Amino acid sequence: MEHTLSYVLVTPYTIAKSRTGGVVSRLLSRIDLELVGAQMIAADASFTSAYAKILKDQDDPLNPGASTLLSTYVENNIGPTGTRAHRTLMLLFRGTEACKKLSDICGALYPENRSVESLTGETIRDTYADLIVDPKNPKKVTYFEPAVLTPRNQVHADKVLTLLANWLPGQPNIIENVIYPNPEDIQRTLVIIKPDNWKFASSKPGTIIDMFSRTGLRIVGMKVHRMSISEALEFYGPVRESLRQRLAPVFGQKAKDLLEEQFKIRLSEQTESVLAQTVGVEYATDQFEQIVEFMSGQRPSACKLEEMIEPGSVKCLLMVYEGENATQKIRDVLGPTDPMKAPGGTVRREFGSNIMVNTAHASASVENALREMGVVRFHSNPCAEIIRSYLNMR
Repeated sequence: MEHTLSYVLVTPYTIAKSRTGGVVSRLLSRIDLELVGAQMIAADASFTSAYAKILKDQDDPLNPGASTLLSTYVENNIGPTGTRAHRTLMLLFRGTEACKKLSDICGALYPENRSVESLTGETIRDTYADLIVDPKNPKKVTYFEPAVLTPRNQVHADKVLTLLANWLPGQPNIIENVIYPNPEDIQRTLVIIKPDNWKFASSKPGTIIDMFSRTGLRIVGMKVHRMSISEALEFYGPVRESLRQRLAPVFGQKAKDLLEEQFKIRLSEQTESVLAQTVGVEYATDQFEQIVEFMSGQRPSACKLEEMIEPGSVKCLLMVYEGENATQKIRDVLGPTDPMKAPGGTVRREFGSNIMVNTAHASASVENALREMGVVRFHSNPCAEIIRSYLNMR
């Protein structure tokens, strides 16, 4: 069957209430679609107006008021309030029957019975949305928060995707919509939800986001990324020498011990030094190659030079968090590099396997965050290109 592209917009209210992780968990674990793009956007007045008009033109014979309800919501809540823009998270999914699957998991606007007893929590809107009507006039909605926005069919999806393809280029990938009273205390830090979380449909990425939400920090940027070998080499470059210094002597000693035991001889310190510079260094180099392979999908030594800049075969999710003491707050929730040494309740203790497969990365300092964001080109987001490529094939 034909693969189609569709979207989910997580509303500003849902993001502000730190429900992003819960929504992402549902989307990733309950449908067989691939998350191919993610971008935090700040809709301006022109985009909001155009999007609201598309929604208003959608007719639903079963719920004739739904289009007006949605378009009014978008006009009042997605666009800027005065001069302040609001964060909306755009998620792009690709696969067969993308619109239907996303619509089903997001849930209906008008369940037949809106009583508390009827809500099962099965859909995203069951759990996170609110639609309250006047008891004396059931047709009058007094409060509406849909939690997420997604199209009902591909025709409507393509209209909005066309709008996004034209509007997204030039939009920043980090949202700056808050003026802090003490801006000198505000930090930004990079978080990577690593490739081991994306091998199969899982709620893990969303749960990790949910765990980070207890920091009280704001997500101001997001990007689905496939790290190239070249990027991985640069990103983890500072680790290469530390691995050599830390591992080479250890494995030189181990090699000496094994040789002495095997051949029943005593080897000199000079021999141990040679083993450290040969066997030890090769082991450290192998460990570094494994890190690069884990993050990009291929070992540098097995890759042709001209292919090193190509996107990797595995994906990760990049996020930028913002707030006071952001670096330390994120690292406290993440836990130490070795999951076995991480305290209970930390991300790595919950989901990490070993020092390499430890589920997520967080920058060690503000300076490191800036360097790492540069390496993975965080300020460039491919969502517009993904949408345009899809529309050109329609």
